[in-house]
Amino acid sequence: MVLDQAWSLLLVASAASLLPGVSRMVRLPAIVLEILFGVVLGKSLLDLEFSGEWLPFLAELGFLLLMFQAGMEIDFTMLRHKSRARLLFHVLIFSITFALAMAAAFFLGRGVFLGLVLTTTSLGLVVPTLKEVGLSRQPMGQAIIIAATLADFLTLLAITFYVLWHQHGLDWRFLGPLPLFIGFGVLLRAGRLWAWWHPNKAARLLAPEDSQELGVRLSLALLFLFVALSELVGLEPVLGAFMGGALLSIIFPEKAHLESKLSGIGYGFLIPLFFIHVGMQFDLTNLLSPELIWFTLQLLGLAMAVKILPSILFVFIGIPIKRAVNAGFLLSSRLSLIIVAATIGLKYEFITEQYKDAIILLAVFTCLLGPSVFKLLHRPTGQEPPLAGAEKRMATGRRNPDRIAAGKS
Repeated sequence: MVLDQAWSLLLVASAASLLPGVSRMVRLPAIVLEILFGVVLGKSLLDLEFSGEWLPFLAELGFLLLMFQAGMEIDFTMLRHKSRARLLFHVLIFSITFALAMAAAFFLGRGVFLGLVLTTTSLGLVVPTLKEVGLSRQPMGQAIIIAATLADFLTLLAITFYVLWHQHGLDWRFLGPLPLFIGFGVLLRAGRLWAWWHPNKAARLLAPEDSQELGVRLSLALLFLFVALSELVGLEPVLGAFMGGALLSIIFPEKAHLESKLSGIGYGFLIPLFFIHVGMQFDLTNLLSPELIWFTLQLLGLAMAVKILPSILFVFIGIPIKRAVNAGFLLSSRLSLIIVAATIGLKYEFITEQYKDAIILLAVFTCLLGPSVFKLLHRPTGQEPPLAGAEKRMATGRRNPDRIAAGKS
């Protein structure tokens, strides 16, 4: 059934405005309800088709804005303040996760791409959950955020290079991302110098009240600039959008007001359209065969295992074993990036339509299961687990500067 463009626009706009309120009532992420609403409208149930190309266009724009904001969510100031040993420790955790994900993919009889899909996590779910339980600024919360950040960033890079290798092999075109990275470096240097020499103008971009909304204009200009650069060098625009957001995050660490304004544009309308569109493309009948049901159940179990098992290593930085396992449950949450990966995989025929739908179903399950189990098992103790080694001594010194002075004298 084809729905007239005016009625379809009214229907989707109403859903985008009403579903967040419903999500608070039923205590589910709004994104999940948006996907489920799309499932009801789309191939699985009502099989509606919207006339015109407006929904795919706006959904694509929402998709790019989603990845731009994912780049903005990375706290590079926090990463710079971590010791090299701590960062290497998190790289080790990511490497073990990657190895387990590849083993799981081959166990399921699939290729490298499914391994990359299983490596993803959802920084957009991890950070709000940690804030909700009051851990985001504590050592355990920071460790989880770093792990999620590396998983998002490194997996996106890996997917980009895998697509290049699949298209061109190991020839000179494998260096396609180089101009994008050079442009990123040049703009980063120029932007930081400009913010240093013109602090008042930089503050105006980040101000909560600006009649011309210069910060929003700059953000959207960066988004389209990096998307255009990605297209020019033959890369997926998702990488450019992510790097544009990361650039803004590095230059303007105190970006909370600007991020809030962009969220109004993105999560207020465009990003919900992307998830509704994803739901409309989801076909539940693809998963009703016994083979696909068994595959989806295996996929869910392995997706949890590849995050929980490496998280046990958090015990080596002073986090108790129970809380380390609980961190693994939270890191198993997957949503936006795994759906992006599934979309890319279908585009380049790494996976079939049936397996893409299984991955989307996995995203819905894990984004419900991960945060819910984490909050259920989290037991506030009034104090954070003891820090390990030198970090503990540094933290003690910060709390007791007089003691350090007395020791020196």
